Amino acid sequence: MSADVLQLAAAAGATAAEAEISMGIGQNVSVRLDEVETIEYNRDKGISVTVYFGKRRGHANTSDLSVQALKDTVAAACSIARYTAHDEFCGLADPALLAQDIPDLDLYHPWDISVDEAILLARRCEGAALAADSRINNSEGASVSTYGGLFSYANSNGFNNGYFTSRHSVSCSVIAEQGDSMQRDYWYTSARAAADLESAELVGRKAGERTARRLGAQRLKTAQVPVLFEASIASGLLSHFVSAVSGGNLYRKSSFLLDSLGQQVFAPQIVISERPHLLRGLASAPFDNEGVATQSRDLVVDGILQGYMLSSYSARKLGMTTTGNAGGNHNLILKSGDQNFEALLRTMGTGLLVTELLGHGINPVTGDYSRGAAGFWVENGQIQYPVEEITIAGNLKDMFREVVAVGSDILVQGSRQTGSILIERMTVAGE
Repeated sequence: MSADVLQLAAAAGATAAEAEISMGIGQNVSVRLDEVETIEYNRDKGISVTVYFGKRRGHANTSDLSVQALKDTVAAACSIARYTAHDEFCGLADPALLAQDIPDLDLYHPWDISVDEAILLARRCEGAALAADSRINNSEGASVSTYGGLFSYANSNGFNNGYFTSRHSVSCSVIAEQGDSMQRDYWYTSARAAADLESAELVGRKAGERTARRLGAQRLKTAQVPVLFEASIASGLLSHFVSAVSGGNLYRKSSFLLDSLGQQVFAPQIVISERPHLLRGLASAPFDNEGVATQSRDLVVDGILQGYMLSSYSARKLGMTTTGNAGGNHNLILKSGDQNFEALLRTMGTGLLVTELLGHGINPVTGDYSRGAAGFWVENGQIQYPVEEITIAGNLKDMFREVVAVGSDILVQGSRQTGSILIERMTVAGE
């Protein structure tokens, strides 16, 4: 199909072309209070076509993969290209950088689970959550999801390859009540293979325990204190880093880490690596969305920024070379220290443990950071009581340089992996 599209583009006079095809099949089952809520099936497919007439670019896509639809999509992309402005930076990736050998990263493990089996699993998950504490009296439900799909990319420089992936998950969210206090929390597990998922009972129990422990939450007085980001939300700090070193934000000059290459941007002990070839990794890929071979590398060493995340276009805009990050990062890992979660609490002494963040108060240009939060107040390394309706504020440039420690409690739930992160000082605004 990809080859046909490239031939159609060439016949229409395009000097270069590329095609990206994705197909996927999924199933999602959810229950609430032991009753089946939803049974969903999805079958997605689509092709994205980009053509180049010299330095003019046109793009079109369709979810109809019939022969006529492919012809119409290529024609639409060619028509757009003829009317777009000349852009000296557009074009295919450098042929020398395209992936030659495609490693098997063990990414495809279809889960042959029937609807009835998924319902039973979801019920077991929710049941474990409701049994975790007598104060849990309601549920937002538990769900079991499966997905398997194919990603394929081809371009007129001779690249044409693809790979299968799968991703499955189990999740649960419940509500607890005590007096006038009502709280909710959740937990989930996600993996390429069903065998790598946490058990349904464990997911449910964690969801229940996390919900019950939030009852009786209090406000805090405004102060500057150390802040510990629990591993489940600490990956969000890595997301802000990824955004700041991504080519699009850099060439638009909308990054607080502009011109920071080779500079100290994190605390001296921090090492951040990208590992795209981890077997069964949730963000593993043999090549990026332009066919460029992915490579393991260290983005931050001893706190010093070693590289950016660039596609071919953003790299050309910056006078650099693509890093194989068209489409995003691949298994970004913040190296952990030797302290577990309890040790981090002791290191913090007195301060705030954050377990939930609300809102999106981040300025990508200045790095100013201000978000609603909930969590627990800690004294002498021991959790004292839950807190809510507070705001934590700082600046990401300062926060990155003031990372005291990274915990060994690494949580793998997505493309960015980290343990809990302890920041030396932030402003906590409450009463």
